[in-house]
Parts: sequence; C-alpha cells; structure tokens
Amino acid sequence: MTRRAGPTDPQALDRTLQALAEPTRRAVVGLLRDGPQRAGEIADALAMSRQAMSRHLRVLRQAGVIHEVGATSPDDDARARTYRLEAQPLADLQAWLGDVQAFWGVQMQSFRKRAERVARERAAR
Repeated sequence: MTRRAGPTDPQALDRTLQALAEPTRRAVVGLLRDGPQRAGEIADALAMSRQAMSRHLRVLRQAGVIHEVGATSPDDDARARTYRLEAQPLADLQAWLGDVQAFWGVQMQSFRKRAERVARERAAR
C-alpha cells in the first residue's frame, strides 16, 4: 500500500479534530465555507449569544482552523473582526482521512481475494 505523507504535526491534527468534535464549531466551519463572515453574523445565523460564539471562535482560532481578519490588537472592536477558514488544517485532516480510507480499501480487496479463493476451493471439492 502506498502511504501518503500525513500532516507534519500530529498534534495539529489532534487540535483540529478536537475543535471539530463540537457540533456548533462544525456549523461555524460550514458557514465559513461560503466566505468570510463577522462574528455577529455567525452568531445570528446559529441563534447563539455573542459571548458563546466568541468561545467557539476562540477554540477554532487556537486550533488554526479559522483565521481572524481585521483585528490588529486584542482591544479592537470585536464587531469589526471577520473570520475565514484556514486551508491547511482541513487539508491535513483530509489527507489523514484519505490514508484511513486507503487502508480500508486494501483490507476489503484482501478480504475479497480470500473469499474468492475459499469459494474456488469449495467448488473444487
């Protein structure tokens, strides 16, 4: 089996998986697929308080899944901050999932060959 290179930082993959384990954060990623949005727009779309959304955005930002645009310091007005997806963590996750999928493909192919061999042996008896 040919093995693709996984993410260079397994801990980064762990952070991505942990961040995406929560349904609200996956919904945020879904919204940001359409393009950058302000935190308030995301909160409104998910019917969530600004404070709760801020916590979810922080987790996604710390995991590297999203990037904050428009804020030059932590004291900047949060309403002016826009969030967008970061490609690399999601690409690393996709590569890892591809490796897992390839493993199962090889396993199924091996199982099929064995089943065919057993069927031929039984037919020859």
